[in-house]
Amino acid sequence: MDSGSIMHNLKLGKVLSCSAFGLLLGAGYCVAGSQTDAQIEAVVNAAVVPIMQQQNIPGMAVGITVDGKPHYFNYGVASKETGTAVTESTLFEIGSVSKTFTATLAAYAQASGKLSLSDTASHILPALRGSAFDHVSVLQLGTYTAGGLPLQFPSDADAPDKMLGYFKQWKPVYASGSHRQYSNPSLGLFGYLAAHSMGQPFDEVMEKTLLPKLGLQHTFLKVPPAQMALYAQGYNKDDKPVRVEPGALDSQAYGVKTSASDLLGYVEANMKPSDLEAPMQQAIATTHTGFYKVGDMTQGLGWEFYSYPISLDKLLAGNSSQMAMEAHKVKWLNPPQAHPDNVLFNKTGSTGGFGAYVAYVPSKDIGIVILANKNYPNPERVKIAHAVLSALTE
Repeated sequence: MDSGSIMHNLKLGKVLSCSAFGLLLGAGYCVAGSQTDAQIEAVVNAAVVPIMQQQNIPGMAVGITVDGKPHYFNYGVASKETGTAVTESTLFEIGSVSKTFTATLAAYAQASGKLSLSDTASHILPALRGSAFDHVSVLQLGTYTAGGLPLQFPSDADAPDKMLGYFKQWKPVYASGSHRQYSNPSLGLFGYLAAHSMGQPFDEVMEKTLLPKLGLQHTFLKVPPAQMALYAQGYNKDDKPVRVEPGALDSQAYGVKTSASDLLGYVEANMKPSDLEAPMQQAIATTHTGFYKVGDMTQGLGWEFYSYPISLDKLLAGNSSQMAMEAHKVKWLNPPQAHPDNVLFNKTGSTGGFGAYVAYVPSKDIGIVILANKNYPNPERVKIAHAVLSALTE
């Protein structure tokens, strides 16, 4: 943001604190507790606009909750073809942020007495008996420690009618529980087993049970015809229009479409679950449980978390391509641990044409959701969130 834009923000009718002004200039942060809407807008603009320009992102929606109050900042267009402006109601693909919804469903199934995370996968799904999944627990699937399941299904197994055959013949690379290997098939099977334990197809139990219980009315696995006008068009690295394609366990691993408004409501439910029914409160607590650490990152269910405050370098390391692409030996926490008082939860998500990031700090009562209709690098998303959260909490 140039000095002219900064001065424009200073003319919004509210006086920025000197340290917030310092953030706009790239040097410092504002003091928490007394931000006006204009101050928050200036902080968000300073973090978002340069990256949006550098990455040639057509549209972005940013939602921030501060002390229970939502703030929305919308940029650009949901579709370059139609010129429709982004709003807090625009639907974006959120990629692997979907994994946190899947994890919440599995934890809800356990809280409801339908599932135990300690069960083996083949105990839940008899079709897997006699395979490696006789020795893989539901929890190991949900924490990417089944034994080296790959990031993606092989192309010849990436279909609903082929995925069970793939799992039956899969051979582990590592002993179950020993290594973290981030994996769509792993988390996908985790969600499939959760829905199976509840006696319903995954999409049905998500859209008719979990999402309503979380109070989310504009979050979908398959966008209904009446909502298609709100569905943003995604763009790939060549700026060609794309949307997510069907695949094996796609709903479980990367299939959710939602708005900044609904996603911010989901963040609020995670930070303040006391208004939810008891099994859902228990489910959220389970997803916030730490099972093992890799570096500074603690693995929950779906969510990953860090002690807060956290440096940008440590947050970038925890969300790096190495964390997604490489196997890491893990040290399990025994027993699993409730998260500490000061902690930042986060999750990135991408599809071919979209990029998402969610981060929140319950002890500070602050959270941010960042949605874009282009898959741009994770480090840029993390930088936006870190700058904004630091500015509003330090």
